[in-house]
Amino acid sequence: MPTRLFSCTPSRLASYEQCPRRYRMTYVDRPQLPKGPPWAHNSLGASIHNALRSWFELPPDLRTPTGVAGLLATGWLTDGFRDREQSEAVKARATGWLKAYVEDVDPAFDPVGLERTVATTTERLAVSGRVDRIDQRGEELVIVDYKTGRSPLSSDDTRGSRALALYALAARRTLRRPCMRVELHHVPTGSVHAHEHTEESLARHVRRAEDTAADIVAATGAVSAGADADEVFRPTPGPMCSWCDWRRHCPEGQAAAPPKDPWVAVE
Repeated sequence: MPTRLFSCTPSRLASYEQCPRRYRMTYVDRPQLPKGPPWAHNSLGASIHNALRSWFELPPDLRTPTGVAGLLATGWLTDGFRDREQSEAVKARATGWLKAYVEDVDPAFDPVGLERTVATTTERLAVSGRVDRIDQRGEELVIVDYKTGRSPLSSDDTRGSRALALYALAARRTLRRPCMRVELHHVPTGSVHAHEHTEESLARHVRRAEDTAADIVAATGAVSAGADADEVFRPTPGPMCSWCDWRRHCPEGQAAAPPKDPWVAVE
């Protein structure tokens, strides 16, 4: 019998690599334990992504900086903020980012895809994911991923992103057009960090993804056979435990890093 493909998204693979216990609590445990409180930075990111998607769905004559500001105000998410005052202050800051961002976009330009789900298969994987934006430039597709965090980015982040590489392969398969270029658009600064993949670099990302999938399958199988889940899916404690949704259920994570207020990343 042929080997069954491992169905996944790039974020699912990354979750296991970052912390096997977090992967188990997210994807394996049923019933799922309650998560921690919502994060304000997630609300900020989702609000910006939604506003940009809706802006491109407007008629071209309405694709203005004022238009995107109105979309952000209408769809602003408030979960995780300390209070209304903080939420409004962050919304005003995000409005400035978005207005500056769309000023550099041709309002007549129509992306090939917005929040588009793409999928492909490899020898071991059935991988899918939702891409923020897919452009067509000339004969080729370009993967565009919006980033809204405080940390500065570089072209190394784009080159090293397995998610972007898998999106490029999946877009190529789904839309049947060439796709080698991937871009990170850092909305707070308006900076664009691009990388042009080769067949070899895409293949390297696939191999890494398949190796991670093999580890997941082996771990899941061991637990199904009776192994201790805490021993098989061991935690990887470190500073990022402060941000983990499952921190309250992980003594190692609690010992590794102090808790964070849900709004700390937007201050």
